[in-house]
Amino acid sequence: MKLFNFFLQAAFLSTLIIRPAYAASDNKPSINFETMQQTIVQLAQQIAVDMGRPLGNSTTNQAKPAGKTSEVEKTLPTIEPQTKSPPTAPAAAQSTSYHQRSNSYATNPDSDPPRYVRQLSDIGVPAFKDITWLDVGLEHRTRYEWRNNDIRRVEGGEDNPFFLRNRAWIGIKNILDPFRFAVEFQDSRVYNNKHAITDQERNEFDLLNAYGELNFKKALGADDRGNDRPIRFRVGRMAYETTDRRFIARNEWRNTTNTFEGFRLNLGREANDWELDLFGMQPVRRLQTKFDEANSNLWFFGGIGTWRKWSDIATIQTYYMGQKQTADPNGFTATNRLDREIHMPGFRVYGKAGNIVDFDVSYNHQLGFSGPNRVDANGYTIEVGRTFEHSWKPRVGLFYGYASGDKDPTDNVDNRFDRFFGFARPWSADHYVIYENLKAPKIRFEFTPTQKLGFELGYGAYWLASKTDRMFDILDGNISNTVRDPGFNRDRTGQSGDFGGHAFEGRIRYQPTPRINTILGYTHFTAGEFVRNRIAASPSCADGHSHPCVDHRSGNTDFLYFEVLISLL
Repeated sequence: MKLFNFFLQAAFLSTLIIRPAYAASDNKPSINFETMQQTIVQLAQQIAVDMGRPLGNSTTNQAKPAGKTSEVEKTLPTIEPQTKSPPTAPAAAQSTSYHQRSNSYATNPDSDPPRYVRQLSDIGVPAFKDITWLDVGLEHRTRYEWRNNDIRRVEGGEDNPFFLRNRAWIGIKNILDPFRFAVEFQDSRVYNNKHAITDQERNEFDLLNAYGELNFKKALGADDRGNDRPIRFRVGRMAYETTDRRFIARNEWRNTTNTFEGFRLNLGREANDWELDLFGMQPVRRLQTKFDEANSNLWFFGGIGTWRKWSDIATIQTYYMGQKQTADPNGFTATNRLDREIHMPGFRVYGKAGNIVDFDVSYNHQLGFSGPNRVDANGYTIEVGRTFEHSWKPRVGLFYGYASGDKDPTDNVDNRFDRFFGFARPWSADHYVIYENLKAPKIRFEFTPTQKLGFELGYGAYWLASKTDRMFDILDGNISNTVRDPGFNRDRTGQSGDFGGHAFEGRIRYQPTPRINTILGYTHFTAGEFVRNRIAASPSCADGHSHPCVDHRSGNTDFLYFEVLISLL
């Protein structure tokens, strides 16, 4: 009966925390975070009591005097800076994990579960200090952007959007092993945006994760350092990141998030000397104001092997990923209306050469077919950097990325590299290019004066690998499900040149408390010949052309943003 009550309460948690949406055109529900916070606390209390585990010490459960408030009825504690352990505190046990993070820029996947998720025992409420089997998380992000003459749009001028994103997580582990489950909600909205809203900006209350998992902790024994090597099998909806995030990513910068429905089988885990990750999934369509649904016309599948035995020097990842698409006659884009099959073997190696330099190298080849055309494409990345011995931890990084573009529109061979479901922003802070048809050298300088304050400065230039192919995200060519691509971002003759432009960018990161992070960023993009020529060659709105037409301008842009990210638990 206790277990039955436990299941009942957990299953209905999402119902208890949903309220009717505000300003949602199709009455899509949204998150009431205050109610959620109270409900999580109350649920945890009740579950603990039902399972025979009293919360807190004996004085907590005693009858309280009239007019007093018990400890468990108080609201959650305010955010406070973490304090360092006194010098006399015993040292933490040395980690036995084989995992080493890469020093290359923005390539480390988010944790699983995500970084804002904590055990209930860690939220700072003494009464919950023993509840280690319940994972909870609440996160809010607000970002203001100022964009001047944004070349992603055919319309020039200024835009001042506000992006709001709320997330919530609840998960059960250990107590019901091998069975585990987790649910993650997200609500994404945009205000004061003068352009047509796309699924990159809005996705009102929906699910990112909703899965069940069988976790056999010691199914494959242990590695040489004593780390359990589990088998994990997960089924349902999943949003996660892997390898260097260039092909599977949650896309943390964007206001909406990639997610999939299917299965994932892991042999081993991140701490082990080797790990194998197998998956078969359908990407989820973001429907903005309706409940998202899987794309039944597309399967994404593959396997990733990671060898960490020599991780002090190098971590090696070899993988195979593929996509199989059945033509959708009602597809929004021309690509959606094709039968496609792409296979991609690849590898990645990252690590450190002593204390001299760090490195991160990858290579990927794609083959298959896209409609009547044969696919033959490739992409690679190379990054080397050095962190200098100084209290500010200054680092200089040099990067070069290449992705092939379609060489000849008439030869029945498609050479355009496909990034699958990878992130975009580190290629271009203002999101003008992605991992396709690209030659991109970059240099970056980073330093951290204190634990709370960090600075980043960078310069990058962008050439098209093929001047007869497109520059992805310019002049409404963003392949969204809202705005039709007018085709202004490609010159099949190649006469517009191949230099896209170059950009200076900078960021200041400040973390006033462990649970609040702020970022101030700025990018200035100077248009190259390709961008200037594509603007000049497109129909001018000033000449009386009807939409789609382009506001003729220099192509130079400015992008300023300020972001606040708050973990609420």
